[in-house]
Amino acid sequence: MYLNKAIVIGNLTRDPELRSLPSGIKVCSFSIATNRVWKDKNGARQEAADYHNVVVFGRQAETVSQYMRKGNSILVEGRMQTRSWDDKESGQKKYRTEIIADRVQFGPKGGSTPSASSAETPKASKQAEEVDTIEYPEEDINPEDIPF
Repeated sequence: MYLNKAIVIGNLTRDPELRSLPSGIKVCSFSIATNRVWKDKNGARQEAADYHNVVVFGRQAETVSQYMRKGNSILVEGRMQTRSWDDKESGQKKYRTEIIADRVQFGPKGGSTPSASSAETPKASKQAEEVDTIEYPEEDINPEDIPF
């Protein structure tokens, strides 16, 4: 059995580009940035960003192009695909790995901050900040200790 599934939640790094195939099918391409935060062995906070190319077809392509802009949060679910072509100028073979989206879901609107009348307490906002980082155990997990 084989599985080729990608689920990515991140922010758009550029405005989506909408094009049409000769058959009339709409194609939208954009890229997403994801980041991860961890603590190294010395306890120092580390961050890394990854960038993912995404292609979506049909009605979803039109919707993404219409409503999404650089910086917006988005969830993409699809499959990984690598395509290749010969560069016209240099003659070299070029490769590009993309996520071909089956499903796209928009995230919350960017730039929205809780209003002063919000019922959120300082304790709740502190808990929300702590959720962003995942603390992994320092020691290795022994698979024999897992009860199932």
